[in-house]
Amino acid sequence: MNDMVDVGTAATQSFTVTTDDTAIAVGSGSLPVLGTPRLLAWCEAVTCQALADSLGNGSTSVGTRISLEHLVASPVGATVSVTATTAYVDGRLVRFAVAASHADGKLVGSGEITRVVVDAARFMSRIS
Repeated sequence: MNDMVDVGTAATQSFTVTTDDTAIAVGSGSLPVLGTPRLLAWCEAVTCQALADSLGNGSTSVGTRISLEHLVASPVGATVSVTATTAYVDGRLVRFAVAASHADGKLVGSGEITRVVVDAARFMSRIS
């Protein structure tokens, strides 16, 4: 990492639920509402965004632990805003608090995602 990411560093991104994001489409249920796997993917994407400016050349991060509660349904067309805030840093390990909300402020989901910063080439060289 170039500069260690600071506790409290945050990133936010908004997403609009499409039919490709529904539980039906991602195979996690039979209803046309935001699927939990898609919500998780959005949360992970925002943690990557929060880390982006702190990664050195050749570095990336990998997810290692996830805890996510999906609290309310989001229909197709709903806007979901996801925020990831750095809660804990220990060397290469970075833990984020994540929260997703509807435009009216209603909490869609919340949890914690842990990522570890790695050298991308070295990481890939270990994959057989």
